[in-house]
Amino acid sequence: MPVKNWMTTDVVSVGPDTSLLKVGKLMKDHHIRRIPVVDEQGQVIGIISDRDVRDASPSKATTLDMYEMHYLLAELKAKNIMTAKPITVKPTDTVEQAALIMLDNKVGGLPVVDDAGKLVGIISDHDVFKAMVDITGARLGGLQFAVELPDQPGTARPLFDLLRTHNARILSVLTVSNADGNRHMFVRVRDLENAQSEQELIAGVNKLGKVLYCQH
Repeated sequence: MPVKNWMTTDVVSVGPDTSLLKVGKLMKDHHIRRIPVVDEQGQVIGIISDRDVRDASPSKATTLDMYEMHYLLAELKAKNIMTAKPITVKPTDTVEQAALIMLDNKVGGLPVVDDAGKLVGIISDHDVFKAMVDITGARLGGLQFAVELPDQPGTARPLFDLLRTHNARILSVLTVSNADGNRHMFVRVRDLENAQSEQELIAGVNKLGKVLYCQH
């Protein structure tokens, strides 16, 4: 799943001299939590999160009067609060790679740049969630079960043969290998004709491996 299929392309960005006041307003108006900072060539030079804005803004306990606060917010620039040289991804990178980068670096979004480093999009944890929902077929409902099988070549074929025998229409298949030499297969199929058909299918699956769970 390439990032280009899931990223937001209509990206709100600012220049390095944009005021903190405007950055905060843009975030509020567009309901976003991060804004890339780009130079005159459109290359990404930084990123600002809503936390950066909060940390740089005067607290409610400040002794500054209204005019002093507005002056401070107008004078403080994006370049003063941004994270410089942020981690970026390419449109051709996978969503899985982007998710791993976000997880390992504890960030909620990544600017997407082309080969010249110019901003072409942004991908967030929300986009990753949407991708997960789509690839698992969660919105389509149906019957989902997980089965533990030996992590060896050919062990999944009997399962697919069984699904074909029961005329089960596959919505998604995911697999995770374990350190104990087994793998868990997560299978989602469209609802079968009746409860008896489902019971017969799961009984057959249980003969092939250990059924971990089964639910609608």
